[in-house]
Amino acid sequence: MSAILEKLRDLPAHLQQEIKGQAHVLDRVGSVLIRGELGLANPRRPKGSFLFVGPTGVGKTELTNVFTGYLFEGAAPVRFDMSEYQLQKSVDKLIGENAQDGGLLGRALRGVERGTLLFDEIEKAHTLVLDLFLQILEDGRITLATGEMLDLRGFYIVFTSNIGSAEAMRMESAPFASIERTVLARVNQTLRPELVGRVTDKVVFGRLDFTTQRAICEAMIAAELSRLHCLGYTLKVDDSAVEFLIRLGYHKTLGARPMRGVVERCFQEAVTGAVLAGGNGCGKIVTDVTTDQLRLIG
Repeated sequence: MSAILEKLRDLPAHLQQEIKGQAHVLDRVGSVLIRGELGLANPRRPKGSFLFVGPTGVGKTELTNVFTGYLFEGAAPVRFDMSEYQLQKSVDKLIGENAQDGGLLGRALRGVERGTLLFDEIEKAHTLVLDLFLQILEDGRITLATGEMLDLRGFYIVFTSNIGSAEAMRMESAPFASIERTVLARVNQTLRPELVGRVTDKVVFGRLDFTTQRAICEAMIAAELSRLHCLGYTLKVDDSAVEFLIRLGYHKTLGARPMRGVVERCFQEAVTGAVLAGGNGCGKIVTDVTTDQLRLIG
């Protein structure tokens, strides 16, 4: 028990370290997670549930990945994209068509008793799929077409949505409290109240400003340098290269989503170019002002 308590005490700091620009979200999410891990949540329901709402690229999925990996020994969430479940027959896809078919959910959770279920873009799901979510949130279980009943009381349930994002982006200079009220009002207009009412916490994520995206870029650079080092490529990065990546990866509307691809592509291209030219792929990454690209120098 002492090890669990120590891990939970460190959870807030871990979330703060990994998730940038959403400090207002982390305490609320951490509170639900800690209560769930201590067994204080309703024993007949999942450990906790969230509706993460906000623009793309602001950390909704990343936060889910981070807390799941931390609590469940590096495991990833079991993710379902609700844009693929817009038709009536989507229920069969999820829980099975007949007594021999447990559906994608049954196959994904075979032998798994704890973790996180992530349902992205919930607003796109068919009404019958939403009925399944009501059962999950209320009873902590779901019955597959095979007749098998899955016990989901050891799981956290996360729904994500972009509902209200267009209005939020237009309210750039408004106080965040006003943006939050606007987004949640749109959520209540769009989603069924019996579903929203069963979710433990509804959390609105804010847009990422330039300063936050810079911090995210620097963290991604450090992660990519570490990954490449494990592959045998020892690299240093010139300050000009950092500025180049931030400028190339920053996106006001898409948030940090393009940044990771920019960092990975530019570093890998620099290493590839050096190796193909006969080098060992180690050295310093700098900006080549003649080509406006990154290159590796020995």
